[in-house]
Amino acid sequence: MEHQAPPTAKLGGFDYLIGAIAIGLTLFQIWHGLAAELSAPVFLPLHLSWVLVLIFLVSPSFAKTAPKPIYHLGRGLDFLCVCASVWAGYVLSSFDYDDLSFLMDGLTSIDLYSGALLLCLLLEATRRTVGGIMSAIAILFLAYTLYGDVLPEQFASKGFELQEVIRFHIFSTNGVFGAPLAISAGVVFVFVMFGALLQVTGAGQFFIDCAFAIAGKYRGGPAKASVLASAALGSISGSAIANTVTTGALTIPMMKKLGYKPEQAAGIEAAASTGGQIMPPVMGAGAFVMAQFTGLPYAEILLVSIAPALLYFFCTLLYVHLMACKLGLEGMTQVEKIGAVVRQGWHYLVPLVLITALLLLSYSPVFVGLAGCLAIVVAAFSRRKTWVSGAALLSGLRGGALMILPISAACATAGIVVGVVGQTGIGLQFTQALLALSGGYLWGAFILIALAAVVLGMGLPVTAAYIVLSVMAVPALNEFGLPILTAHLIVFWLSQTSNVTPPIALAAFAGAGIAGASPMKSAVQAFKLAFGFFIIPLMMAYSGLLWRAEETGMEFGLAILATMGLIVAFACGIEGRLVNGLKPGIRLFLLAIAGSMLVEQPLVRIAGLLALGLVLLWDWRRGRPTPASQTPGL
Repeated sequence: MEHQAPPTAKLGGFDYLIGAIAIGLTLFQIWHGLAAELSAPVFLPLHLSWVLVLIFLVSPSFAKTAPKPIYHLGRGLDFLCVCASVWAGYVLSSFDYDDLSFLMDGLTSIDLYSGALLLCLLLEATRRTVGGIMSAIAILFLAYTLYGDVLPEQFASKGFELQEVIRFHIFSTNGVFGAPLAISAGVVFVFVMFGALLQVTGAGQFFIDCAFAIAGKYRGGPAKASVLASAALGSISGSAIANTVTTGALTIPMMKKLGYKPEQAAGIEAAASTGGQIMPPVMGAGAFVMAQFTGLPYAEILLVSIAPALLYFFCTLLYVHLMACKLGLEGMTQVEKIGAVVRQGWHYLVPLVLITALLLLSYSPVFVGLAGCLAIVVAAFSRRKTWVSGAALLSGLRGGALMILPISAACATAGIVVGVVGQTGIGLQFTQALLALSGGYLWGAFILIALAAVVLGMGLPVTAAYIVLSVMAVPALNEFGLPILTAHLIVFWLSQTSNVTPPIALAAFAGAGIAGASPMKSAVQAFKLAFGFFIIPLMMAYSGLLWRAEETGMEFGLAILATMGLIVAFACGIEGRLVNGLKPGIRLFLLAIAGSMLVEQPLVRIAGLLALGLVLLWDWRRGRPTPASQTPGL
C-alpha cells in the first residue's frame, strides 16, 4: 500500500508505550477483519481515533526532531490532542444512528463539539504526517461549502451552516468516514501489514536476490535488477518511497560501482519503485479505492492492469539499457544462478501465489490480505533456516500500524474533498470547465488532467491525489466516451507521476539521499525514465490497450505492439541511440514513427511498426560498438 516509511524517531520512555498501542491497533484490525462484529459507524471512528492517538504520540508538535520532555509545551499539546482524540472517538462511536431526531432537530451540543473537534484534530494530524498542503486543500473545500454563496455566479454554491457541514462530513458516510477511510481501515491496512511481514521474514531480500540472479549478468545488470526487484516488492508494498528506500539501499551503491552517475542510479530506482504501485496483484491503496468508486470487482481491475504494467516496466528497462549502452557498461561477472536462489527461498513465493489466486477468485480483499499475512508467517517457519524471532514478528505488527498512519490520515482528509464535491455539486462545474478549456478534444483534456495530477502530487500522497482528481476529472473523461474503468485507470496512472516529476518528486529525493546525488538532477532522471506514466495512459485512451470483452485478440495484440513501438521509437529518438548512436535525421524519423502509433487507424500503426522494424534491422546490421571498458565483477 502507499505509505511513507515508518517513523523511526526514538521516543525515550514512551517508545514501549507507542509500540504497545501500535500492536494493539494491529490486533484490533485483525480481530475486526475476522469477526466483523462492529458496524462501520462504530469501527471507523475507533480506527481513526486510534490512528490519531498514534500520530500525536509519534510526530512532534512543531520540530521534526526528538520529542521534548513531558513538561515541554509542545509535548503537553500532544497529550492534550491524544486525550481529545480518545474522547471524540468515544462520542462518535457511541452515537445512536437509529434515533433519527438528529436529522430533524439537529445535533446536540456534545455531538456538534465532538464532530468539530475531530475535524480539527484530523487536519492537524494530516499536517504532521502528510504535509500542510493536504490540510490546506481540505480547509479550502470546507470554506467553499460554508461560504460558496458569496462567490460569483459561475463558481457559487449554496452556503451551508456549520451544523449541516458537521452532520454531513462526520455523522454520515459521505465525508471523513466515507469510502476512502473505509478502504484504508479495512483492505489497505491488512496489505500494509502483509508488506511489513514480508520485510521482517526475509521475503523482501529473496525477491531482490532473484532480480539480481535474473538480470545481473546483462548490460547495466544492477540497474535492471533494481527495476525487477522494485516491480516485485512494489506490487505488494504499494509505496514508491518505502520501495525506493528498501531496494535502493542495495541497488543504488551497486549501480554507482558499475559506472552509473549518482543521479542516474537514484532516478532509475525512483522510476522503478514508483512503477510498483501500478503492478498487480496489489497495486497500492488506490486500486482498492478504484474498485469501490467503479463498483467493479477487484479481479477485473487486476486483469486489465497486467498488460499496461508490464509495458511500463518494459519502458523503464529499455531506458536503463540505452543508458548502459551510452556509458559503455557491461554486466556483473559474478552472479548467483536463479535456480540456487529459488531453491533457497521458493517457499516465499507461496503467499504471493495464494493472494493472487484468491483475488482472481473474487474473495473478499480483507480475507485475502489476512490469508496472505498468515501464509507469509507459515512460510517463514516452514524451513528451519528462515525462522524468525517473536521480537521480529512483533516488530512487523508494530511497523504495519505505524505505516498506516499517513495513509489513514490522508484518506480521511480526502474524504472531506469527496464529500464537498457531493454536497455542493462543484464536480459538475469542474467537468464543464475542463470540457471548455480542452476545446472538446480528448488530448486537450488529457494534458490538463496530467498537469493537475502533477500539481496535486506536489502536496498530496498518490492515493489522496487519485481520490481528489478522480471525483473531479473522471466525469469529464466519461463525457468523451471513455468507459468508467478506462477513465479511472488513466487518472490513477497520472496520479503516480508526482513521485518522479520535478520540482517535488519524493521518491526521487529519497533515492538521491541514498545515492548522495542532487535531488533535482535525480528527479529529472526519474522523470525521463518514467515517461511511460504519460504515454501508456494516452494509449489507454486511443487504443484497445485495456482488454475488453468486445475486443478481438487481434485488436488487443495490435494495441500492445503499437504501445511497444511508441515506447521504443520515442525513447530511442530522444536518447539518440539504438545499439549504436543515431544521427539527427534518423532520430526525427523515429519520433515521427512514435507519433504514428497514436493514430487510431490500424493500417497507419502497422506501417509505423514496419518502418520501426526496418530501422532496428538496419542498426543491428551495423554491428555492436566496442565497450568503453570492461567492468569487473561486483
